[in-house]
Amino acid sequence: MKEILYLEIPIPDINAVRQWLQVNFQPGHGKKIITADGFRLINPSESDTEKSASELSVFVWTVQRTTYLKVFLWGDQPFTQQSSILQHLTTEIRKRFPHQYPEPPKIDPQKSIFSELEPYYPLTVKYFQKMPNGEYDLKRAYWWEQKWREGVRNPKKPRQVIFYEQGSQKSTENQYDLIYVGGALGAIHAAVMAKLGYKVLLMERMPFGRMNREWNISRDELQSLLNLGLLTNSELESIIAREYKDGFSKFFDANNPSHLKAAVLHTPTVLNIALDSDKLLQLCGEKLKAAGGEIWDQTEFISANINESQVQVNVWRIDSEIEEQVYGRLLIDAMGTASPIAWQLNGGRAFDSVCPTVGAVIDAGFAPGVWDNQYGDVLYSHGDISRGRQLIWELFPAMGEEITVYLFHYHEVNGENPGSLLEMYEDFFHILPEYRRCEMDKLVWKKPTFGYIPGHFSLNESDRTVAFDRLTTVGDAASLQSPLVFTGFGSLIRNLERLTNLLNIALKYDLLSSHHLNKIRAYQSNVAVTWLFSKGMMVPTGQFIKPQLINAMLNTFFGLLADEPPEMADNFIKDRCDWYNFNRLALKAASKNPALLLWIWQLAGAKDLVRWVGSYLNFSFQALIRALLSVWFPSFLKISQKWLEPNYPGIWLQLLATNYAIFIGKPRPRNQVL
Repeated sequence: MKEILYLEIPIPDINAVRQWLQVNFQPGHGKKIITADGFRLINPSESDTEKSASELSVFVWTVQRTTYLKVFLWGDQPFTQQSSILQHLTTEIRKRFPHQYPEPPKIDPQKSIFSELEPYYPLTVKYFQKMPNGEYDLKRAYWWEQKWREGVRNPKKPRQVIFYEQGSQKSTENQYDLIYVGGALGAIHAAVMAKLGYKVLLMERMPFGRMNREWNISRDELQSLLNLGLLTNSELESIIAREYKDGFSKFFDANNPSHLKAAVLHTPTVLNIALDSDKLLQLCGEKLKAAGGEIWDQTEFISANINESQVQVNVWRIDSEIEEQVYGRLLIDAMGTASPIAWQLNGGRAFDSVCPTVGAVIDAGFAPGVWDNQYGDVLYSHGDISRGRQLIWELFPAMGEEITVYLFHYHEVNGENPGSLLEMYEDFFHILPEYRRCEMDKLVWKKPTFGYIPGHFSLNESDRTVAFDRLTTVGDAASLQSPLVFTGFGSLIRNLERLTNLLNIALKYDLLSSHHLNKIRAYQSNVAVTWLFSKGMMVPTGQFIKPQLINAMLNTFFGLLADEPPEMADNFIKDRCDWYNFNRLALKAASKNPALLLWIWQLAGAKDLVRWVGSYLNFSFQALIRALLSVWFPSFLKISQKWLEPNYPGIWLQLLATNYAIFIGKPRPRNQVL
């Protein structure tokens, strides 16, 4: 018996596929005998009483709301016209069951979103109704998807929201040093800047302190919150909901050849701290207010007018239904992927990739023994490509018996196929029992978690625009985070000292032009070079590839990390991999799986591979610069600060930004903090 064909059929309805195979499909040769899950094909010259020398067995099954088909050859010899039959079967299946990218329905805002969406997403509506603020949260998910689709489909002509005005007219009313738009990651950054003595205004469209996502990180990365004085040790401990013993990464390998199967990768210090995100935001809000800052929630950004001396921000106060204007020295965009500012600044390349992510915090309901809450799933897949996506799970224990579960996939930014939160949620509620054994109606739902996590393929530190005159971006709006397991939160925390210290210098010396502000960014050359890794996990829109291919690539890389010392996996996943080890691991991966380069070429395409070469050359150049400067450059900065900073602040900002860029991703010994 030999497997000779394996196909993904992008439709949940296995009965429709089975019916078509058994009734409509005509192989053109051989005698078709119907079976429970497909058909057998035998040579017509052989009688029913004689044992066939060879035959084909065609069958289908379903998992992940996707239908899969395999063909096995029984016998020692190829079946008559075997190649043409397989080609004919593949061609006809692709015609009958092509990729589909359904649009979310238009809804009547005067009606219940539950009744409007139930015909299209019945399980999503059913389980959102079981959540405490389910109707509000489902509206939020629907709104987020609409905003994302709007940006993706109008990249060349994004909605203009930033306007530049000549002159230096300045208002003294409602004057702030910093105006933040976006109250999640923005709250952390704003609280640090308020503690430095700046007058800060934070605006948030939602009620302040409510999150669509939970946050996981490691203890050593949280050190920056202590170093900056944002939190005390006791406050830091109070926001830790759970610290688990170990995290696992494992990808489905039942359809991989033996040399591309991999052991479980153990990462006990990666994302092993589950934070109480609501409590962290509340603490940041209290710190901000105690330092003289203000928070306006239920406030929506409309536009901003920038001149040489200030920025005027136009907002809509949702509760009072009035438009207001506030003025500041600097506007900071922390609106994430919904940000119209990020789309305007970067035009057609605001984002190069995205992870549509859905999930939920579950209070209770799993049977004893299903999961030990001392452990987490960092990355896990339980099947191959599903309807053009490689679905990946994350599971993190939280406070008490709570478990936070995510389902996501890596996705190209494509107007025809933007990626749907609602479709993902319908998948999530259908296939969660496949991933972790449970009875769905016994689960106690606390809240949903969802969002679009963006990525940008940066060639170098100036490739992406993160700032304009008197305007800069942080978090997902800046989109400079790792393509592996971290979001804008991880990038912000790891770079918080860098971002706030540099911004403090810019404000202190009024270095608020785009030239200076674009130096204040969370760019890392070792992160940029690993972007191709995430590109290899995206199925190009409209294309079919081998269903097991992405899992094979993931097992290649993570299998190598599983064989390395623990600190190597820790450094690689936390964006601390240096030039030598990156190249060493890449060469080992190529020798283990020579087809890897061809697979990446097929998925990434020539254009992105050429861009990646540029990124790799920059990574190599940065490694050389680090080697040349590492011994003396930090000492030089300490010695020269007293005279260089006050006399040449622009040069000082550039030198300090260079120092951060060179050393921010440097590997460090295990258990050493920042």
